[in-house]
Amino acid sequence: MIRFCGDSGDGMQITGSQFTNTVALYGNDLATFPDFPAEIRAPAGTLPGVSGFQVHFSSSDVYTPGDSVDVLIAMNPAALKMNLADLKTNGILIVNLDDFQPNDLRKAQIVTNPLEDHSLDGYRLFAVELTKMTRAALKDLGLDAKSMDRCKNFFALGMCYWLYNRSMEPTHGWLEEKFKSKQQLVQANKLAMKAGYSYCEATEAFQISYEIPPAKLAPGVYRNISGNAALALGFVAASQKAGIPLFLGSYPITPASDILHELSMYKDFGVITFQAEDEIAAITSAIGAAYAGALGITSTSGPGMALKTEALGLAVAVELPLVICDIQRGGPSTGLPTKTEQADLLQALFGRNSEAPIPVVAPSSPGDCFWIALEASRIAIKHMVPVIILSDGYLANGAEPWKVPSVDELPEIPVHFETNPEGFLPYRRDPVTMSRPWAIPGTPGLEHRIGGIEKQDVTGNINYEPLNHEHMVRLRAAKVESVANDIPPVVPEGDQSGDLLIIAWGSTHGPITAALNAQREKGRSIGHVHLRHLNPLPRNLGDVIKRFKKVLVPEMNMGQLLMILRAKYLVDAQGYNKIQGKPFKTSEIENKIEQMLGFAPFTSQEDDFDEQAGE
Repeated sequence: MIRFCGDSGDGMQITGSQFTNTVALYGNDLATFPDFPAEIRAPAGTLPGVSGFQVHFSSSDVYTPGDSVDVLIAMNPAALKMNLADLKTNGILIVNLDDFQPNDLRKAQIVTNPLEDHSLDGYRLFAVELTKMTRAALKDLGLDAKSMDRCKNFFALGMCYWLYNRSMEPTHGWLEEKFKSKQQLVQANKLAMKAGYSYCEATEAFQISYEIPPAKLAPGVYRNISGNAALALGFVAASQKAGIPLFLGSYPITPASDILHELSMYKDFGVITFQAEDEIAAITSAIGAAYAGALGITSTSGPGMALKTEALGLAVAVELPLVICDIQRGGPSTGLPTKTEQADLLQALFGRNSEAPIPVVAPSSPGDCFWIALEASRIAIKHMVPVIILSDGYLANGAEPWKVPSVDELPEIPVHFETNPEGFLPYRRDPVTMSRPWAIPGTPGLEHRIGGIEKQDVTGNINYEPLNHEHMVRLRAAKVESVANDIPPVVPEGDQSGDLLIIAWGSTHGPITAALNAQREKGRSIGHVHLRHLNPLPRNLGDVIKRFKKVLVPEMNMGQLLMILRAKYLVDAQGYNKIQGKPFKTSEIENKIEQMLGFAPFTSQEDDFDEQAGE
């Protein structure tokens, strides 16, 4: 595991992405964790401006970006202070010696120089003059000092390529493509990277490089993919399988904006993207597109979901297919815009006026975002309902090797537009799915009324009768509940019955899976159900719960799924909740499992996280 960290202007995301692409091409399994600063223009060298990128790569299966890192590259004192706690004892620590001057330490709120006070004696410290040596390598190119300093991240990248015996050629190709009109920058970054590689070869300080063999992945074509990119591709695939246009109405918001960026590149596939003036216009434009016969989608995060609430109710009332992507982040209000959280489950389930149930689904990994986009689109079209996807910042920005599926692996998404005017009634329902007809405006003889005022059953005429209203409310709820007929029964990973069942959702899948495997190797009797469908829940979930003595529900919130499970199944489940803007570590899940099974002393959850914060 390796982590690059520095100031937001030090190019840590680019450096980490290039290292990731290189190890992916080599054939390693991997998982990444980009960590962005929340401040757009935090003062250089300060704690709020620290940016990081962690890569966990291996010759075996990788489920998480890793708990503790083996190699930490810190470009300044602020980056060191914010990240040192995650470096393993005796781990490799590479720092930019040139940026550890008195003023740099002051900006990072450090009293004594850690390079001199022996506080780093527990690590293999390499204090390297990155800035000075980068300038020396580029002195003949005619660049100004500022431009040369921007290349020091590639000096550090070259060092890491030597350290892990990786080729620089993939990055050479990326530089040629990225800066093809600026050959001086191509040459500068290549030279800086080569200088970093050569420095490790020449100095006696670095004596060992590491070889991580390729992973044994299933045969196929792979690409490195982030969650937001996978969602975009999934929607394009859904549009193609359904044979209808794709329309995205969106207002930019972190961490969902990349979905808009990605889909804007697929105009050749009939994709229409609309950057609206606000969140309300974004969702209502998507509803209008659905009314006109397109697959309408909208993307946002928690604050945007709050603004879309009334229009979500409109989509429920008019019963049109719509997919809402909520890429969750920490809140409330602006909260932690660049940090991850499972904050919006209750908002997705209940955050509308009156009775307005909506199917809710959640991906479990960056690659799974592709399949969840297909599933949400299928449900929306088949049942004529809006569907909410709950991704989060960790899935959106994290990446993993994703096996590109063949077309015949994709689910069918049949679409039927009503064209026959004889006996047409806009709210006559399919007896199985309870969906109403999808009639495109302008189809002769199929004129019908649409809007948020309550409709009369079958005719769609405006109706205020009390019994009709209750009938329609129950119909809409029953239609959403009928989606459970399409949901496969859950089958626990690990043991099918036993001492402990872990129930979870979303991006917690990786650390839970790693913890489950480790604990079962110790002989523990544990199962794990990871829910992709959160409303309605799988029909056999209650029966599965009964097969286990205890239930644990880890979530990155205050216990939202826990509340639902306790209410629905009357089970004495126990929550394990982390609300720090960071994903769970495998060790945290393992410790909680051992506590619940009596193999470790019980401590309160607050004590657990207080202890970690003090380490």
